[in-house]
Parts: sequence; structure tokens; C-alpha cells
Amino acid sequence: MWTTNYDVLIVGAGIAGTALAHALSTLPRSKPLRICLLERSLAEPDRIVGELLQPGGVMALQKLGMEACLENIDAIPARGYCVVLDGQPVHIPYPDSYQGRSFHHGRFIQNLRAKAKQAEGVDVVEATVSELIECPVTSRVLGVRATRKKEGSSEPVEKETFFADLTVIADGCFSNFRTAVLGGAGVKPDVKGHFVGVVLEDAQLPMEQHGTVVLVKGHGPVLLYQIGEHDTRMLVDLKNPLPSDIKGTILDEIAPQLPSALHVPVEKALAKDRLRRMPNSFLPPAEQGAGHTKEGVFLLGDSWNMRHPLTGGGMTVAFNDVVMLKELFGGVNDFSDWRQVSRVLHRWHWRRKRFASTINILSVALYDLFGADDELLEVLRTGCFKYFELGGNCIRGPVCLLAGIEQSTMLLARHFFAVALYAIWVMFTHPRRVTIGEKAVDVKPRLDEYPFLVFKCAQVFWTACIVFLPLVWTEIRWW
Repeated sequence: MWTTNYDVLIVGAGIAGTALAHALSTLPRSKPLRICLLERSLAEPDRIVGELLQPGGVMALQKLGMEACLENIDAIPARGYCVVLDGQPVHIPYPDSYQGRSFHHGRFIQNLRAKAKQAEGVDVVEATVSELIECPVTSRVLGVRATRKKEGSSEPVEKETFFADLTVIADGCFSNFRTAVLGGAGVKPDVKGHFVGVVLEDAQLPMEQHGTVVLVKGHGPVLLYQIGEHDTRMLVDLKNPLPSDIKGTILDEIAPQLPSALHVPVEKALAKDRLRRMPNSFLPPAEQGAGHTKEGVFLLGDSWNMRHPLTGGGMTVAFNDVVMLKELFGGVNDFSDWRQVSRVLHRWHWRRKRFASTINILSVALYDLFGADDELLEVLRTGCFKYFELGGNCIRGPVCLLAGIEQSTMLLARHFFAVALYAIWVMFTHPRRVTIGEKAVDVKPRLDEYPFLVFKCAQVFWTACIVFLPLVWTEIRWW
């Protein structure tokens, strides 16, 4: 059995793994670190998520010296969002000329891998990791066993052992090692539904270079953004259980609610392209490095912490995690000294809260409102849309949080409950759509309806609390 020794071993050459390999290679040391980056397949991946990088993620890439990875992949500037409810759009731009990027996920990954390969001391190895190697006495993780493929053949060769002072697991949302690393501290991801994805050709969005979120009735939101000169990604949120005829559901129930310019591109895409789906998972982060987790190893990226992909915050969180780890690991002299490493993991876990918690909480809270499936959540959804229509700081504050430009969970709480209170105000003062006979008309509440609305406003505020506060709890608990 072949054996190789490294300072750091990283399992998974995706967003987080490649960025960490490059970042660690740039640490100022008397002797460069020996880093191994293991990936099951180095072929260009084909995924329907991980295609929108928020401005906060672009800034993190610049800090890592990897901003060139956004070049030569037909990436499209992203300048904000357009949210559509009942055919009415509201413009939510990024402030101060900030820009994100949208692109084909696989092309971006290949650029990141190429950057990692060029880094000093980094070996990129195509091999399938099958198990963690643990010390039989202390249970400390010493490395992994993996199987390489024969060049030019799909047949595996003999298993190979990779030893390292520190092992990092960054194998994504379907991680094979999450439970082994976290033990009882790990929790099962909460799957809130699925995004079903398809690529539209030459589609015209309501606003160019803006992500479009269409709030449809009976289903979750539909997200559209351009990922190439001629390609636009459409993601349809379908709640569990999934319908038996997904294409028919999209054509009959969802497509008619989209802007008219999208009807033909959607029909063409569904006729010739296969639908692919990804679970929309939420996984709060558990602290690592303490006695309840394995020594010698930690999780990074979606293997450890996931949020709803509606807001496109996953890559932004991952890159900012790597920026913090690079800074903290700069003070570690010996990666085999677990006490040093565990102190770094403790500081990282709580330092990242101000940034990651904001994006994590916002993603699920916004999805609960945009995917409203009961009357009280629909009141909050309408209030949220009307809140954005106010403009000014009612747009700037939320979009800065969503984009990773500002970091403040308190600011998020202030805007969220401002939305709840404004939704109550809208209930009392704005016309609502009712059906009289066969005709739909907008009418304002009558005075005799106020007692019922007073009771309902308490229900609405309580609903806002049970959406927001449990999400905060998942981030502040320490066990």
C-alpha cells in the first residue's frame, strides 16, 4: 500500500477545498506547507446550484488573490435583484456600484482547481476517499485511505494511504464523513424542498444583469439569473412531497405566473432539456475542535454548514470562512499540535458568526416568507414586498445583508421585525383582493372588520417570531 505524508490533507476540490488549499499555500513560513487536495473526479462538474456569487464573495476572492478565477468563463455581472409579485416588479439594486457574478458552476470550479494546482506545495490528486484513518489508541484522525483510477481507464488501482498532521473534510452537502467527524454534535440536514433546474436559451429577464425572483401562488419562489451570454438558469422551488409529473406542474401551474417574455423559452427548455433537482437543505454549524468531535480533522463548507440556496449565499460564506481560517492558521506553527488547532477552530466558530449567521438566518427566513403556504405567512410576504417598495434604507439594509456587504445579525433582526410591523399596517390600510361574484376587486378593510384584524395582527407577529427566533437559536447555542 502506497503511503504519502502531508502537513494538510483536504478532501474535496470544490469551492471551499480549492480556496483553502490556495490560501494555506500563501502563508508566510520558513518552509512551505505540503498540502494534498483529493477529489473523486477532476472532470468539470455539472450542477444547478453554486452559480451566483454575491458581492461579499467577490470581495473575499480578492482577499485570497483568486479573483482571476472569475475571468474567461463567460461570467455575467450581477447588479441586484428584481422581485415580482402578482405581475408587479420591485427593483432591489446592490448599493454603491457593488457587483456579484453569475456563471456556469463547472467552469468556475475548473478555474479554482487550476489556481490550486499552480500554488506552491499543493498536490491535486484524483482519488476516491473511502475511509478516515484513526489512531487505535486515541481515535485521532491521521489521514485517509483513497483509491486512484488508472490513467485512461475507469478501473481502480490499489488503495493508497494519505497521512497528514491535519485533515479537512470539504466534500459538500452529501458528505460521507459528517457523522464520523462530529459524532453526536452533528445534526441531520433539514431538507425544506427541492430546486428543480433548467437552462433557458436567450431568455429576456425583466431587468438585465439582475437576479429575478418570482413569487408564485401554490408553490415556492422561482429564481432566474443569467449564467452566460445566451444561458439563463431557472430554479423552481417545489416543496415536499414532489409532484409525480414535475414538467407538467411547471408548465400548467408555474409558467403562466411568470413574466410573459419567459413563457416560450420555458416551454422550449422543458421540451428538450432534462430537469435536474437538488435538495434545499439547512444545516446549522456545530462547534468543532472540542471533546465531542474527532481530533485531527474538521469540516468545512457545505459538509458542515448549509443555508437555503434562495439567496445565493453559500459560496460567499465559504470564501469568507477561508479568509478567516487563513488569518487564524497563520499563527499555528505545528498542525500536528491539536491544542493549537482546536483553539483556532473555537475562535473561527464564533468569529464567523457575525457574517455567516446573518446570511444563514436571512436565507431561511426569506424563504419562509417568499414560499408562504398559509394565510399568516402570506400577510408577511405581502408586507415584505410592500416594505421593499418603500425604497431607501428599506432596500439598502436588507440587500447589503443578503449580498454579504454588511455583517450584522442585529440589523437583520431590526429589518425583519420592521417588515412584520409594516405587514400589520398594510393589513389595516391597504386594499386586499377579494372575489365578489365572479369578479376580483380590491377593497379596503371596513371598520367592523377591525376587531378581527386586531386579533389577526397578534397572530401575524407571533408567526414572525416563530420564523425568526428559532433560526437565531440554532446559531447562538454552543452545544
